[in-house]
Amino acid sequence: MRKLVLGLAVAAVALSGTAYAQDKKFTIGVSIPAADHGWTSGVVFHAERIAKKLMEEHPGLNVIVKTSPDPASQANAVQDLDTQGIDALVILPSDPDPLVNAIKEVKGKGKYVALVDRAPSTNDDSVRDLYVAGNNPALGEVAGKYIASQTPDAEVVIIRGLPIPIDQQRQDGFDKGIAGSKVKVLDRQYGNWNRDDAFKVMQDYLTKYPKIDVVWCQDDDMAVGVLQAIEQAKRTDIKYVVAGAGSKDMIKKVMDGDKMIPVDVLYPPAMVGTAMELTAAGLYDQVPVRGTFVLDATLVTKDNAKDFYFPDSPF
Repeated sequence: MRKLVLGLAVAAVALSGTAYAQDKKFTIGVSIPAADHGWTSGVVFHAERIAKKLMEEHPGLNVIVKTSPDPASQANAVQDLDTQGIDALVILPSDPDPLVNAIKEVKGKGKYVALVDRAPSTNDDSVRDLYVAGNNPALGEVAGKYIASQTPDAEVVIIRGLPIPIDQQRQDGFDKGIAGSKVKVLDRQYGNWNRDDAFKVMQDYLTKYPKIDVVWCQDDDMAVGVLQAIEQAKRTDIKYVVAGAGSKDMIKKVMDGDKMIPVDVLYPPAMVGTAMELTAAGLYDQVPVRGTFVLDATLVTKDNAKDFYFPDSPF
């Protein structure tokens, strides 16, 4: 009987502690780029979705989401969030290096900082407590391995993103993925992660090469332009296109068994939600959420596509 009473007392204390934690008031500021293209539209969608979810789960929590079109306005937004008395900052920088000082100012006041996706040149604990990002080398490697396994003698054209480090990481990953195979790369040109530019590059490829087996482009937005160019040219030699990010349109094509888009590789805009969830867990549950959290570049197939489909998302 004594053990039972003692057990109930311990349980009561634990529950009261949980109730106290839930009642405690915290504010999380979320600073993200404005929705200027497909992927960032997805970032905004998921940030707002998770903000609503977290505030429903924690009645004492306030989540403020601010979008900014450029680094200067985002620095101002971070300062504005700071003046509102935030306890933590989750930030996906439009351009990280120009925002380092604004981020450090928040962190210097003892506030928790979660950095998402775009890391500054110095990405250590002087800038952030948590870093959540996609796996750029793996995005390329997963695509390369898939092509090498499905079409081992493929002649491939590549549409790159922009001439910046993450593009090179993806390209190096792809080269690693096809290493040792008979896959032949015919050409590599930049499509600037833009569907119109990718459309023009693909038109150039279609004129230049009478036979193309596979197209690899780093981004789902570019894949839209690629598919339009192929359809317009009425080319039937191209077996399929592999892109990446996890847009709802491409995921739906995978789900529906579209032969031109048999797979997609994740680089999910929902990663901002991962950072927000972990930040809230650190505030309310006192669990360790410091360090680096790198998401897998999951190969999306017809079997698992439903797990990554967000029909209400703009991306």
